[in-house]
Amino acid sequence: MLQRLVIELGPWSWWVLGLVLLAAEMIAPGFFLVWIGLAALGVGMLSLLLWENALWVWQVQLLLFAVLSVAVTLLGRRLVYRSDRTDEPFLNQRSASLVGRTATLQEPISEGRGRIHLDDTIWTVMGPDLPVGTRVKVIASNGRDLTVEAA
Repeated sequence: MLQRLVIELGPWSWWVLGLVLLAAEMIAPGFFLVWIGLAALGVGMLSLLLWENALWVWQVQLLLFAVLSVAVTLLGRRLVYRSDRTDEPFLNQRSASLVGRTATLQEPISEGRGRIHLDDTIWTVMGPDLPVGTRVKVIASNGRDLTVEAA
């Protein structure tokens, strides 16, 4: 039955497959079938041009579909999932978001370590020895430790 349908549709069978895959993406979203559907539409475009060509057998079409599926998927994922596109650059990097802020020492910095209170957290800081109440500026972050200098 499927073979008869492909024979009757001719080069349009790739267009039907592509549109079915795009519709399946809308039903079960995961943003993966889009790329495979676009590859099927690409083979469909070539099929419209090359259908009567003796070299355009089903094996060549399937091979091209497989190659296009992989290529379009890799290219599409690279375009969509760029890591530099974010409105929250310090998401899950809370200490890095504190660089440049100022605070008052809650505990003196002695032997290079002390504590400050920023927002709702008490942070361990490293820097030159300073007394309690000194205003400090966060100049760097290293995991949970912040490096400060007198403000």
